[in-house]
Amino acid sequence: MAKATKKQALGRGLSALLQETPNINSASDKNADKVVGNIIEIELDVIDVNPYQPRTYFDEEALRELASSIKELGVIQPITVRKLEGNQFQLVSGERRFRASKLIGNKTVPAYIRFANDQEMLEMALVENIQRKNLDPIEVALSYQRLIDEIQLTQEELSMRVGKKRSTVTNYLRLLKLDPILQTGMRDGFISMGHGRAMINVENTEDQLAIYEKVLREKLSVRQTEDLVKNLKKGSITKAKKKSIPSFVSKSKKEISAFFGHKIDITMGNNGKGKISIPFHSEEDFNRIKNLLK
Repeated sequence: MAKATKKQALGRGLSALLQETPNINSASDKNADKVVGNIIEIELDVIDVNPYQPRTYFDEEALRELASSIKELGVIQPITVRKLEGNQFQLVSGERRFRASKLIGNKTVPAYIRFANDQEMLEMALVENIQRKNLDPIEVALSYQRLIDEIQLTQEELSMRVGKKRSTVTNYLRLLKLDPILQTGMRDGFISMGHGRAMINVENTEDQLAIYEKVLREKLSVRQTEDLVKNLKKGSITKAKKKSIPSFVSKSKKEISAFFGHKIDITMGNNGKGKISIPFHSEEDFNRIKNLLK
């Protein structure tokens, strides 16, 4: 218990030191050695978010769970910030903890202070996020590409910085050659990185999209997707034809469409089972259709 009290007192002392000497901006400034490498309670309002953050999506439910944990146990792992001019800071890592702390109304957060220029900041943020966060494959690939473009790293140097084999780095970077629709499908979890890698060797965009649609429609595995690509001849693939629906269904389609006031869609599988899709164009339209079903 005594140790915890001492740590809190130290944090308050360092916070006071920062407020009294806001011009600590580099490791050579007076009292900088007392700040760098220490964990300090910093007000959330003086911390700017990280413009180099590779993660673009934060799951709201996961944030609420983290916020609940912080409310009960506190921030177990401090965030990392860099010192800016005056009493301002910028996030290097820990944006989820930063957001969750704000979510529950906390005023301060424990932070580890570093000094870094913009290039170092970018590299630290990207490398730390790649190593620690569960980024989707496209986010990882984009982070790798930024390190290559903006830090001027070779693939070999990059592999050493992030602790991955060069072949792994290359496989991620190649995903960026896929059509944007496929990249989005990977980011949203409709297909895996394995599916994406299998389709990279298909140069024609239309063929990529045709294979992508077939993978989604038939729920193909990575192995099946690889076989599909191998069997692709002359850079084209035959798109699957829609299965014709029986007459008893087609005869009723117009009648059902008229009832709901929209053109409905009916699909059927080989097992005789089918699905009726009813479109709606607004909340009011949805409520109208719901009342028709009562």
